[in-house]
Amino acid sequence: QVQLVESGGGLVQAGGSLRLSCAASARTFSSDIMGWFRQAPGKERKFVAAISGSGGSTRYEDSVKGRFTVSRDNAKNTVYLQMDSLKPGDTAVYYCAARYAGLLKTQVNDYYYWGQGTQVTVSS
Repeated sequence: QVQLVESGGGLVQAGGSLRLSCAASARTFSSDIMGWFRQAPGKERKFVAAISGSGGSTRYEDSVKGRFTVSRDNAKNTVYLQMDSLKPGDTAVYYCAARYAGLLKTQVNDYYYWGQGTQVTVSS
């Protein structure tokens, strides 16, 4: 069983930055693919970014490329999402998720474990 706990959400003005963190309990963290998803009110949960176990490979949804950066610190069992140049359209609950080693998947059903989510609100 893997437990994931997100933190770092909040209210920020458009153009601002936030860094989300996700602490994982898994002993196999360094081999797990970690993903970030977001869900806006009334909408489906969607992929944002993913990172390989080593951190050497990343993947982003097109609308966040160049603005968001995913990274990880395996010594701390933590994955991060640095969000810059935030827009009101980025407002959502952000979730981290984990899947076993493999491809950097983008579908919700490809991830086995989920955190409880953290709210990000971007005001205009």
